[in-house]
Amino acid sequence: MPLTRQKATNRKARVLAVEHRQTTTRHTPLHDHASGQLLGSLSGLLSVFTPTESWSVPATHAVWVPPRTPHALQSHGPFEGWSVYVAKTACDALPQIIRVVRVNPLLRAATQRIASWKQPDNSYAEQCLVDVLLHEIATLPPEPLGLPRPQDKNAARIADALLANLADMRDVSAWAKWAGLSPRTLARRFVEETGFTFSAWRQQARCLRTMERLSEGASVTDVAFDMGYDNVSAFIAMFRRVTGMTPGQFSQNR
Repeated sequence: MPLTRQKATNRKARVLAVEHRQTTTRHTPLHDHASGQLLGSLSGLLSVFTPTESWSVPATHAVWVPPRTPHALQSHGPFEGWSVYVAKTACDALPQIIRVVRVNPLLRAATQRIASWKQPDNSYAEQCLVDVLLHEIATLPPEPLGLPRPQDKNAARIADALLANLADMRDVSAWAKWAGLSPRTLARRFVEETGFTFSAWRQQARCLRTMERLSEGASVTDVAFDMGYDNVSAFIAMFRRVTGMTPGQFSQNR
């Protein structure tokens, strides 16, 4: 039975907080909430999915999910995580799309304090703390830990094939020929529909998969080879260029 710490339910409360600990991997299928949700892990990595995008969320970060946004969750290893549920009436000033944010000490301390409450947030001090938490959710800048899926049928086929085998080193011209497109058309569709160039999208996909593999205990060398790199140093340089840290530093931070 997972250990759970939760504030008593109150329909008038703007915010409810909960922490979960379990010894098994957590997998939550596609669902949505009437409230907004900020969720993160206490250790390890979470993967969050919608029908069109995916995010890898290390313990240093959290993901904001607006009300009625379908999403699924997968932990990598035993799940230790936390969630803050924000009443729909308090979400008007909050982001209207999913975003990943870095968890600063103020945000984390506020969620811990709110999770410890046993009564509704009725006092002036408690209302002020809720205001601080909502302000942090509203103003923290988004972090580039997402991977949009192109909507064009042919570009989506290529994206799915790449995700199935990230070691495939074919360039944009070879993939365009495989899908029956011109290289220029394929390149344009990736930029228009994902915000990434084809090469940058593949690098982002490799970095997010690397985070998952490292969180599951794989070595940097094994992951580099699995990503199609013969040179581990080149793989480390790519990961650092995209994420700002080496794979080893990511493993230590998690």
